[in-house]
Amino acid sequence: MDLEKLKRQIGTNIALQRKNAGLTQVGLAEKLNYSDKAVSKWERGDSMPDILTLVQLSELFEVSVDDLLSDPNALPGNPGSLEKAMSQVSEKALKRKANKNVILALSSTLVWFIALLFFVVISSFGIPCSWIAFIYAIPINAIVLLSLRSAWRDFRWNRVLISVIVWSTLLALYLSFLLFLHFQMWKLFLLGIPGEIAITLWFRLFRVPKQELQTDD
Repeated sequence: MDLEKLKRQIGTNIALQRKNAGLTQVGLAEKLNYSDKAVSKWERGDSMPDILTLVQLSELFEVSVDDLLSDPNALPGNPGSLEKAMSQVSEKALKRKANKNVILALSSTLVWFIALLFFVVISSFGIPCSWIAFIYAIPINAIVLLSLRSAWRDFRWNRVLISVIVWSTLLALYLSFLLFLHFQMWKLFLLGIPGEIAITLWFRLFRVPKQELQTDD
């Protein structure tokens, strides 16, 4: 079986599952953070998604990766050798994804454990408002997750994580001024407005080149 035939099979299956899910090409593209042109090329068989995107599609459509790889016109239970190889690769990709999720969970747990440790130690000395350690844990946790995902070249949640870092840092600073210096520094939150605008414009700037690159895959 050649690669071109596999592309056509995957494209046919994606189109079928998309229609069964009641999605347009634009709707599917938005869920995957791809362009509608990329989805159109998949369904025409001009290109095919990578393994991780196939896994995303299988989860979205609630089918197995095998269902997306198989020949829609073939008899069941008789997959070709190339489909078997692709299935094995997709299984490995699923395992890697699971391992990454475990690492993310462990990293977050460590951040909150340290915050809890600070809370216990500080409160033991009778220092008031020791619970603010948990507020500072929010931007720190987001920074850790952002660093890990960026190292893995997984940028899907970067915009949300950066926004969380900005606003939670402002909240932590506001509470610190209020609780320890008794200053009403509510104007700190005004800094978040241009910050959020800058984040939106930054990701909008790189959105089109990223989609064009994915379309050409």
